[in-house]
Amino acid sequence: MAKNKNDNPEHSEGPVATAIEEQTAKLPSDIFLWAALGSMGVSLYLQANGDRDRSLFVGQWAAPFLLLGLYNKLVKLEGHD
Repeated sequence: MAKNKNDNPEHSEGPVATAIEEQTAKLPSDIFLWAALGSMGVSLYLQANGDRDRSLFVGQWAAPFLLLGLYNKLVKLEGHD
């Protein structure tokens, strides 16, 4: 069942969140998947070249990219308030 903006007016999104969701919904969801895979690849490259600290730093980007992709997909499917 699709939610209506008037279903719960006390829990509506603010103007900033609405503007961000409208813009990010225009992005293809696979951009976030490719960004996650790219960060894992760069991390592997850095690890192979002995730069352990940077490798760990860049490797940790994969999870936030995947979460952003999930959020993007939810906004596309469910919409915002």
